[in-house]
Amino acid sequence: MKSMTISKLNTFCKDLFNYSRRLSSETQIGKTPLGAEYSIRIQSMTNTDTNDIKASVEQAIRMIESGAEYVRLTTQGKKEAENLKFIKAELLERGYETPLVADIHFNPVAATIAAQYVDKIRVNPGNFVDKRADLDGSEYSEEMYQEGLKKIRNKFIPLIAICKEHKTAIRIGTNHGSLSDRIMSRYGDTPRGMVEATLEFLRICKEERFNDVAISIKSSNTVMMVKTVRLLVSEMNKEDLYYPLHLGVTEAGEGEDGRIKSAVGTGALLNDGLGDTIRISLTEDPEIESPVGKKMVDYVLEKEGHCPIESPSYSQINLCDFYKRSTVEVDNIGGRKPAVVIADFSLERHFNSDFPEQVGYRMDAESLEWEKGDLAADFIYINGFDPSIRDFPKELGLIVDSVCWEDAFQYSVKVQPLFSAEVFLHDDLSSFKSDIHFINCSYSDLTEEFINKLQANSKAVLICQSNHQNAFAEQRAFVFKLIQFNCKTPVVFHRLFNENELEDLQLKSACDLGALFIDGLGNGICLNNTGNISREEVNATAFGILQAARVRTSKTEFISCPGCGRTLFKLQDVVSEVKKKFAHLSHLKIGVMGCIVNGPGEMGDVDYGYVGAGAGRVSLYKSQELIKKNILSEDAIEELIQIIKENGDWKDAK
Repeated sequence: MKSMTISKLNTFCKDLFNYSRRLSSETQIGKTPLGAEYSIRIQSMTNTDTNDIKASVEQAIRMIESGAEYVRLTTQGKKEAENLKFIKAELLERGYETPLVADIHFNPVAATIAAQYVDKIRVNPGNFVDKRADLDGSEYSEEMYQEGLKKIRNKFIPLIAICKEHKTAIRIGTNHGSLSDRIMSRYGDTPRGMVEATLEFLRICKEERFNDVAISIKSSNTVMMVKTVRLLVSEMNKEDLYYPLHLGVTEAGEGEDGRIKSAVGTGALLNDGLGDTIRISLTEDPEIESPVGKKMVDYVLEKEGHCPIESPSYSQINLCDFYKRSTVEVDNIGGRKPAVVIADFSLERHFNSDFPEQVGYRMDAESLEWEKGDLAADFIYINGFDPSIRDFPKELGLIVDSVCWEDAFQYSVKVQPLFSAEVFLHDDLSSFKSDIHFINCSYSDLTEEFINKLQANSKAVLICQSNHQNAFAEQRAFVFKLIQFNCKTPVVFHRLFNENELEDLQLKSACDLGALFIDGLGNGICLNNTGNISREEVNATAFGILQAARVRTSKTEFISCPGCGRTLFKLQDVVSEVKKKFAHLSHLKIGVMGCIVNGPGEMGDVDYGYVGAGAGRVSLYKSQELIKKNILSEDAIEELIQIIKENGDWKDAK
């Protein structure tokens, strides 16, 4: 396999097309070591007040019994740090030896206390010593910048000494929403900035010969998170740093959105063989998180030992960069068009005139006209045809097998033919006067002869499918081979699953298909399932994947943290109420953040937001501009509605 150019550009991954897990160094965390050849650990975080020892212990037990292998607790100050001693003692007395992790922000003193009692502490490079970015455009001279590094060393090295003494591990946990003023002044809000913030601490650990280290870089932006972790691993390799990785999409949200978003971001990295522990951050009870994470890890590990996939021989794509494959535009697919959704009805035994209603269209009872919903598929693929297709929505494209196309075309000019790879390669298609020639094919079909014919057909759109054990990697290789031959034909990724639980379909399809869109390789998605899941839910999952991968927005995006001991309001209730009030604003991103640790920083990734500011108080933002500070929480949602209206972004619900 000739993949030298690929491996030189993408050093974060041993092989882009054949799964193998990155071999990290070993980090000792209590009696549950991390990294090396140990299993990928599952973890979660309490949302209780750490001062409430009983509540924290009871919740930790529920988390452990649901599968959490590490339990993290909020540690704002000295009092919370001291309480960790009692929480750990109570858990041990009740027979639970699961390692505890102290979550530290802003407070090095709390870290030094917590390190004496818990198995690992988490420090945030953005606020451990440095001032958090206040976005005022501060400039740092080289002397000021280096002075900041000295301050970090002066605070961090004593902490390392305490951790050595007590055999306590450290996680360097960098968040997109809490970069320091110093880092922002030099690198801006970029992957390079997050990586450098992390490396500053890792270099000190290496100098001090402290090896019980883990690393995380998180963001609510899945693309930013994936690209940054890949860049971090590439840079670590250059410096002979192989610390284990903690993965997670922060502020993923709840329900369907939280699961799909987590799977798109975390799944993309797991598919690359990265990750030694994961946390699925859901705005739900924390004991719900670990089973979701376990399902995701188990699915990716099913790819171990798969039949080898031949690597494309040449490509200059750097998957640490923000990349989008250049394609021709074929009708409404490819070019600068948003990714399309194709609903696959080809396995249905009988034609049904209500197919459109199953994929986002609604017949108005009075006008008898079709109305297009936010989650309306762009095409449906049907087995055979029926004259009633002439009554389907005018905006809905139809795909039929090429043998049926001529008859179907008599009833609707929206009908497009689908050719098998063999028919496309060997037959004359000039009689097919449709706008698009869809071609059903797999990686093995991409011979040089086949690609040459593709390049000569300006109507061609590829439906790329795979039944390989590592279908994600084979579909990635499919597009890399097209790029190798400078073939700009658009590609729609097709996958067929057999799931009876919606959560399973969401996690598996988002892990694989979402990763391909994160890589910038796709122009559309065609998702099908033979299990007991409704067509509406399958369709919503396809749209959810595209939105989580940031290639098509179809509904309001809600970015919400899972909550922790710093959250001083009922986060899940607020998120539920916010969704009720703002779900019709599909053009907006709305953030709901529990506290000031990441809240103000993450507002840069939303249009409007709600951030906890204290007991019964919240602050409201337009992007990162603070609009109203410390208002009563009971007034916040109505005040936010007014702010959106004043800025011209409000639309009344239909």
